[in-house]
Amino acid sequence: MRARRATTADAEAFAAVIAAVAEERRWIATEPPVDLGERAARTRETLDSGHALWVLEDDDGEIVGGLGLHTTGARGVAALGMAILAGARGRGGGRALMDAAILHLADSEMHKVELEVWPDNGPAISLYTRYGFEVEGLRRNHYRRSDGTLRSSLIMARLLTGPAPGAAAAEAQSRPGLGT
Repeated sequence: MRARRATTADAEAFAAVIAAVAEERRWIATEPPVDLGERAARTRETLDSGHALWVLEDDDGEIVGGLGLHTTGARGVAALGMAILAGARGRGGGRALMDAAILHLADSEMHKVELEVWPDNGPAISLYTRYGFEVEGLRRNHYRRSDGTLRSSLIMARLLTGPAPGAAAAEAQSRPGLGT
């Protein structure tokens, strides 16, 4: 698995990933049907406007996932969204995408990155927690789904200032007598 910056040539494949994950009706807020042409056009507009998108390629070079960072209404805060095809999950792609995004954010003027995740999406919550995200709140019954049900979402965020998660522990272990 390899994450790389998306180009406008990746717009259709990026849109296809969103559409396929939306069809599962479980992991992301986007619901089917997804208009692939419209979603690809939005992806190209996003790239043209300077927002950061990454694609995840499998060993055969097929695009099997994507991650986007977008500015929010709050100055210095980025919103993160990610989707990975079912057959590509659990193979390190989420880590590859998160590594790319966090590295990019380290060189940006952003001081915080946030996301929303369904409370029952344990694998994603675990991944985000490993990257230093913390739960900041719950949007109770916030999203009305096309079938009429209501979904809650966790709001998770990570401050980008200060040491990276685990840095203090690593530093302590590198000093004699402090890491024990």
